[in-house]
Amino acid sequence: MKTIVYTLAVLLIILGQYGCRSNEAGNKVTSPDQQLTIALELNDGKPFYYVTFKQDTVIYPSQLGFTFKDLPALTGDFTILSTKIAEHQLSWEQPWGENKTVQNHYQELVVCLQETSEHKRFMNLYFRAYNDGVAFRYELPEQNSLSDFVIMDELTQFDVSGNPDTWWIWADYNTYEKLYQKTSMEEASWVATPVTMKGENNVHISIHEAALTDYAGMTLKQKEKGIYEAELVPWANGDKVRGSVPMKTPWRTIQISDNAAGLVQSNLIVNLNEPSRIDDTSWIKPMKYIGIWWGMHLGTETWYPGPRHGATTENALAHIDFAAAKQIEGLVIEGWNDGWENWGAKDAFDHVTPARDFDLEKVAAYAQEKGVKLIGHHETGGDIESYEKYMEAAYKMCHDLGIHAVKTGYAGGIYPRGEHHHGQFMVRHYRKVVELAAKYEIMLDVHEPIKPTGIRRTWPNMMTREGVRGMEWNAWSDGNPPSHTVIIPFTRGLAGPTDYTPGTFDLLFANAGKREKWNADDISMTRTHTTLARQLANFVILYSPLQMASDLPKNYEGHPAFQFIADYEADCDESRVLNGEIGQYITLARRSGEEWFLGSATNEEARTLTVKLDFLAPGTSYLAQVYTDADDAHWKTNPQAYVIEEDEVTSETVLILKLAAGGGQAIRFVRK
Repeated sequence: MKTIVYTLAVLLIILGQYGCRSNEAGNKVTSPDQQLTIALELNDGKPFYYVTFKQDTVIYPSQLGFTFKDLPALTGDFTILSTKIAEHQLSWEQPWGENKTVQNHYQELVVCLQETSEHKRFMNLYFRAYNDGVAFRYELPEQNSLSDFVIMDELTQFDVSGNPDTWWIWADYNTYEKLYQKTSMEEASWVATPVTMKGENNVHISIHEAALTDYAGMTLKQKEKGIYEAELVPWANGDKVRGSVPMKTPWRTIQISDNAAGLVQSNLIVNLNEPSRIDDTSWIKPMKYIGIWWGMHLGTETWYPGPRHGATTENALAHIDFAAAKQIEGLVIEGWNDGWENWGAKDAFDHVTPARDFDLEKVAAYAQEKGVKLIGHHETGGDIESYEKYMEAAYKMCHDLGIHAVKTGYAGGIYPRGEHHHGQFMVRHYRKVVELAAKYEIMLDVHEPIKPTGIRRTWPNMMTREGVRGMEWNAWSDGNPPSHTVIIPFTRGLAGPTDYTPGTFDLLFANAGKREKWNADDISMTRTHTTLARQLANFVILYSPLQMASDLPKNYEGHPAFQFIADYEADCDESRVLNGEIGQYITLARRSGEEWFLGSATNEEARTLTVKLDFLAPGTSYLAQVYTDADDAHWKTNPQAYVIEEDEVTSETVLILKLAAGGGQAIRFVRK
């Protein structure tokens, strides 16, 4: 009798705590516009979900569940105890973002399940349907029959309809820095997320995750042809996730649109995260920045002290002077600290001691005097144990010196050995870093990161991340083809801001100076694979609240096209995706205050695009300052050729954008 009463009491507590009640509407939920549905069904006690879009099935019934270490699997013998459906609608303001005001409107279904077997364990499932996609997550609530656990496999499947075209990179437990492939879905056998697809009736979907907090990163593997299953990044010993009840997993997300542009316009990922935990965000400010950085990648400077050291006091002061004169708010200085000469060794880096030829206090004081914000740089070499010893002192030192942004790096294998960049071990570390940084009012730009999953809503000091094959690859490899940056907005860019570091003007590195090989077999063949106008367009297209002008200051001095970079505002209020096809072209417009900036780009194919300017304020004339490819421009044969034009336009104007092969166009719209 005591056992029966206790079980009932636990059940009542859980139902009360998580709000599950019986609901006659069934086990499905529909988006506010009635176009999307996500539903749960039990098949012989096993839970499956499916998704429809405009009444067509997008995801066929797909399995849910877990296997554990030393515990029975949580996969079947379920009965539905209760369900609850509710609609939520609100708007919220973010201190920065593609859109300052975000609409968060969805219908939610909560399903409370219990095993009918002897274990009687509980599992809750949350399903949300937005107009721009669907999401679901698991919850293992507080219960007597489950406490601590180790997940060995998450059995979530995605049985995608048909065999759509798929843009993907190979799954990798340590890096996302790869070129995207376009194949059929069945050929994309093991992928990193976001993975993006185009199927029948022009239906576009992108599968990813949101609110990755204390869990392993998810890759997708076709263990059965045509059906993806979650493949979590393991700990060194093979565990996938170590946890205890109560626990909620990250959201598994499926962004859905009947056009490619609709994916880019989506706010699904950020909406699925918790509200900001930082009360006063006044210190969190987007900015443009330059860096002592590109010379190292070109091989004209080094990170470590010596005759070619980039981060000298003299060079830093010169960069500050340039930034102050050219309307560039920030400066990152790589190689400022001790330890670079020991790259790759355990405990190599010291994050508080300057290199012998760098006067940190003098440089910080001069930057403040000139109104330039220094961005600290903490390269860890993957040595997490060492970095965590320095972090508190390093962030406090930055704060005391007036440095409110830090670029972190995790190049190389992780210490302790056997752990991966994208496993739960590192997810916990990254979260520890962002919380400590917030304590000291530090904004973050993370390189070699875990992928973005929208935590910038919860921790808005998490500004931007690399997590992509970026600009530096052009300096020491075969480089990134023109199509690369018109794939990113529809793939990696859907996850969150991207520190791609655009803005190279010396496209063929003719003005680089004497280069020495350091990370390539033949640097004589390296170059940037776009036109110059495309470099400007990428400032708008590849969104980052910390947006870098990547080239050496000497290549900007006296260059008329640099005016666009000087005028560009990284602090964005509103964004519009005007057109786009994955890997072919894209056009975006972003508003900052009363000014708009437009960026348009194409792949290796020259093309002409027509865009309406109906995003401009009606009844108002604007001066359009146009930076465009010259008639004879071509990324391969004549990349430097560009033209600057001016025109008067209104919201009624229809622009004809002529883009060279590998080219682009950038426009600033100023009220007259």
